Amino acid sequence: MIFEFATASQILFGAGVANRIGEEARRMGKHAFLVTGRSDERAEAILSLLQKSGVKATRFRVSGEPEIGVILEALAQARQTGCDLVIGYGGGSVLDAGKAIAAWLTNPGDPLSYLEVVGEGKPLEAPSMPYIAVPTTAGTGSEVTRNAVLGIPSHRTKVSLRGRYMLPLLAVVDSELTRSLPPEVTARTGLDALTQLVEPYVCNIPNPLVDALCLEGIRRVGKSLYRAYADGSDIDARTDMCLASMFSGMALANAKLGAAHGFAAPMGGMFAAAHGEICGRLLGPVMAANYRALSVRQEDSTSLARFHQVAKALVGDENATLPDAVDWVERSCQVMRISRLGDFGISRQDFPVLIEKARQSSSMKGNPVQLEDQDLIAILENSL
Repeated sequence: MIFEFATASQILFGAGVANRIGEEARRMGKHAFLVTGRSDERAEAILSLLQKSGVKATRFRVSGEPEIGVILEALAQARQTGCDLVIGYGGGSVLDAGKAIAAWLTNPGDPLSYLEVVGEGKPLEAPSMPYIAVPTTAGTGSEVTRNAVLGIPSHRTKVSLRGRYMLPLLAVVDSELTRSLPPEVTARTGLDALTQLVEPYVCNIPNPLVDALCLEGIRRVGKSLYRAYADGSDIDARTDMCLASMFSGMALANAKLGAAHGFAAPMGGMFAAAHGEICGRLLGPVMAANYRALSVRQEDSTSLARFHQVAKALVGDENATLPDAVDWVERSCQVMRISRLGDFGISRQDFPVLIEKARQSSSMKGNPVQLEDQDLIAILENSL
């Protein structure tokens, strides 16, 4: 058995640990390039902690999912400030932006040359600038992953900047920071985490450490996602979702994904749709399509049993089978008002392009079975 497992160099987890950001930052540098979302109120809290610890900060706002132009603008500003530390404080988009900035600050040449699909995919050769990742949502697990997803508007797609040097030096995961998340954000980020737990568990190259994290994460999502959605002040549910999100990031960083993510990347580049919402809507149909295909074409596959383990953990019933998991996801999407693909403007006319782009994605290569065109069309039809 040969496998690899890599994660952030240090993780601080628990309610209230964000209060240590200032002292932790002071150990790493004197001038932080602080990447945040739009909220000035949220940013003030971390700016105050940094100031009290004697760390100078230059703030850069990222609104929405990060596009390459915004990252290049941030990169230029970070170089002008002479910063020696990068901090990402926000949702997955903010954390991904911070990772890309920290990596490109220390790796010379054209940033685009390091990107997949639109560039040469050149490997990062130098360690990133010290980076602290502080998530304020519970879904992407970006605080423990070694990639950043960036939008490329000119190609109507999203691509990843990847590399072992992109793992944060410190991840600070504080469930208190997620208390104020609106229900709709709680829902779509939570379903994103669930998809990132299910796909690595059933992927074609399993990893025993990832397996354990995935099942525990799936169990926590099943127990706590709707509780966090219904009552944002439920700190136990929020903590469960923060753990599930972090586990999902560890999983995707050390195993492969599958068809849901294979479709999500081109959809996110072509249509104005949140990544987590797309994943949540696709997850049920993808699980059902994979199970059907495996039953017909690879009936001896160990992934068939894995799908039933997913169901047992998610539903919380030792007698649950894959259809129960699909029902759980579909009902959750309905109750938490997750949009259907058609609501984003996706139509049957887009199916050929989406299928072509999904087949080219790295995520699709991890799917437990090679899906044929009719399988992929069925997934899209059932999500439309």
